[in-house]
Amino acid sequence: MGEAVRWYQGYRTSSWRVDETYVMVGGRWKYLFRAVDKHGRLIDFMLADRRNTRAAHRFLGKALTTMRHWPPSSITTDQLGSYPKAIRRLQREGKLSADTKHRTCKYLNNIIEADHGALKRVIRPTRGFQTMRTAAATIKGFEVMRMVRRGH
Repeated sequence: MGEAVRWYQGYRTSSWRVDETYVMVGGRWKYLFRAVDKHGRLIDFMLADRRNTRAAHRFLGKALTTMRHWPPSSITTDQLGSYPKAIRRLQREGKLSADTKHRTCKYLNNIIEADHGALKRVIRPTRGFQTMRTAAATIKGFEVMRMVRRGH
């Protein structure tokens, strides 16, 4: 998200929901990593070519930098095996508190799963994107519009 918008974001709860979904970019499926708090307010997002430990580590590191004043006490993810590895690595590096709990409870991620559907309904009319750069810029705009509409 842009720095101009980040000023208005304010406090986020310390319980994060993290998940990824697919987006068509240049005729290929790419992964859109997203994190929201327990109230559905966006924390951060990132586009990646792969859904591996390196991408998960990069995304969580980016989200932690974005919300450095409000670190998570718990991170809820799906069953993807790369998240525990990425979280442990961030804890070893000192970027994430050792107290942070990692949960894989399926029903707690319903908030972000439902939010993926709403975002995809906005993305669908674009019929995919040509480059990762334009995809990231357009999705950033969609996310900002949705935040403003919701009053976040």
